[in-house]
Amino acid sequence: MRAVLLNCSLKSSPEPSNTQVLADVVLKSLTERDCATTVHRLADMTIPPGVVTDAGDGDQWPRIHDDLLAAEILIFASPTWLGRPSSLAQRALERMDAMLSETGDDGNPVAYNRVAGVVVTGNEDGAHHVISEISGALIDIGYTVPGQAWTYWNMGPGPGPSYTETDHRHEWSEKTAAAMAHNLHSVAEALRRNPIQPR
Repeated sequence: MRAVLLNCSLKSSPEPSNTQVLADVVLKSLTERDCATTVHRLADMTIPPGVVTDAGDGDQWPRIHDDLLAAEILIFASPTWLGRPSSLAQRALERMDAMLSETGDDGNPVAYNRVAGVVVTGNEDGAHHVISEISGALIDIGYTVPGQAWTYWNMGPGPGPSYTETDHRHEWSEKTAAAMAHNLHSVAEALRRNPIQPR
């Protein structure tokens, strides 16, 4: 089993990413289930805007696209800004729009028989909105989103510390992250045994 994480933090390496820290809990749980994992931190990559798989010279999205097609599990991780997914999350979804017109050897859209979940962080509320926006887009593209295939953390109303600056409610977020990994892996296994057949 293989999983790909798209970290849509606006921070470039080596600046610490709160989103990555929480997403790592999901990855650790998947690794314990013998799942290989790959991480793409989009802020470190050249990804032009567009709705194509390959935008030409310098575009690093094709590498991500290849990894998406090699993996059964996608973890989409975004911070919350202004109550919405990050701009990099939106850009990734727009580039994934090209997958709608791609089919596999079986004739199905390439995202079929793959599962996806969402990780969200933010020091203010809005996490459920971010989860619903990203999940809805992934379902449109063809991914299966299992029940409770998400985890999030926020501090609550108003400005405050970020995830790595406090221990506030980490236990809940990490417990939910482990459940998310379990559900993603279980449904991915089920789809591998009984894939969606071409119409």
